[in-house]
Amino acid sequence: MSWRPQYRSSKFRNVYGKVASREHCFDGIPITKNVHDNHFCAVNARFLAIVTESAGGGSFLVIPLEQTGRIEPNYPKVCGHQGNVLDIKWNPFIENIIASCSEDTSVRIWEIPEGGLKRNMTEAVLELYGHSRRVGLVEWHPTTNNILFSAGYDYKVLIWNLDIGEPVKMIDCHTDVILCMSFNTDGSLLATTCKDKKLRVVEPRSGRVLQEASCKNHRVNRVVFLGSMKRLLTTGVSRWNTRQIALWDQEDLSMPLIEEEIDGLSGLLFPFYDADTHMLYLAGKGDGNIRYYEIGSEKPYLSYLMEFRSPAPQKGLGVMPKHGLDVTACEVFRFYKLVTLKGLIEPISMIVPRRSETYQEDIYPMTPGTEPALTPDEWLSGVNRDPILMSLKEGYKKTSKIVFKAPVREKRSVVVNGIDLLENVPPRTENELLRMFFRQQDEIRRLKDELSQKDIRIRQLQLELKNLRNSPKNN
Repeated sequence: MSWRPQYRSSKFRNVYGKVASREHCFDGIPITKNVHDNHFCAVNARFLAIVTESAGGGSFLVIPLEQTGRIEPNYPKVCGHQGNVLDIKWNPFIENIIASCSEDTSVRIWEIPEGGLKRNMTEAVLELYGHSRRVGLVEWHPTTNNILFSAGYDYKVLIWNLDIGEPVKMIDCHTDVILCMSFNTDGSLLATTCKDKKLRVVEPRSGRVLQEASCKNHRVNRVVFLGSMKRLLTTGVSRWNTRQIALWDQEDLSMPLIEEEIDGLSGLLFPFYDADTHMLYLAGKGDGNIRYYEIGSEKPYLSYLMEFRSPAPQKGLGVMPKHGLDVTACEVFRFYKLVTLKGLIEPISMIVPRRSETYQEDIYPMTPGTEPALTPDEWLSGVNRDPILMSLKEGYKKTSKIVFKAPVREKRSVVVNGIDLLENVPPRTENELLRMFFRQQDEIRRLKDELSQKDIRIRQLQLELKNLRNSPKNN
């Protein structure tokens, strides 16, 4: 019997990345130079939001998707924060509501008017204060409306009920800065990575840690739930400082199922998972490549497909929700790539090559839609429910009828689990102390300069007064 090579059958073997033409990109955008490890970009079917560089406070742009091309320098911004904006996320159920978090310790909810901004927006519909340090991450609950998670540098995750504008739960199991948060399909589990080199699976309503992995050989940075497969995938660094991915069983984090080294570059690896196609995308911060794999339930679990290459390095990537894709072009994923050096946002479509122009049901199964499955009270009472699915074949462009109503409340102390969050402050890290020291040094130098200028002015006035007294007219 002759030897024959073994080929793996897959409908996604030939997926390729297609960059949008220049006139369909967003140009002239002052993308933030902040080194925080986030995407600084969020996109939905109507708007693109990008965190921008600003002289004082923090700001971000919100641009309607159809308004491509060059953006004017004086384009209106959302600029209400007093510190740098570190993360932004669109509400999955209300397309004109966006959450932002900042170094000013606040989380804010903004309502974008129809057609985009006409002038600078400085007033948020809701300001949330509960963290005692800067807030680095925000995440919306995947199935429940008006439930928002925020993670701060005070090592706490707060769960906000936006119906009342208050934190209702606190997850206080981390001993260092939280790097990443990811939900499973129905939002009943939360996976986190932390600077203490631990991977945790947490029951969010009780704050109980169900599984914990101490990653000594694989220092985790990012984590993502792999849909309903009961698997976790993490990206991180091996003991030899090479970039690495690891696959875990969510019910047993004692050892990873597989570990695979990617390359020897130093940039952070961002993982993106598409539960509909079971495809995993790996994009490195600072390089222009996007690798993609297919995830299986049996060994070898991870099958390499192809790689999209670009010479322009990416600072971050926004991802279009499924209902915003172009199904007529067999588009299964779309990135919005931030190219800082050019001030450019570049859409990249991942396309399955098909000759037929009809709707391809095998690559577009029923997918989570724009309707929430639960109310905040139902979820907080312990109910779990899978997301409400929708078909991309017909009527998927319809907008949600849900309207956000901001609660009216007074500012007061924030008490969760019997602890006043604004009083219970953890010790400052070395970097924060150094930052405070240099700021104080700069302030001292500024005050000294002001004093020296005032001394010079006083001497000038004294000399003028002396000259006036000694003038012949006064004699």
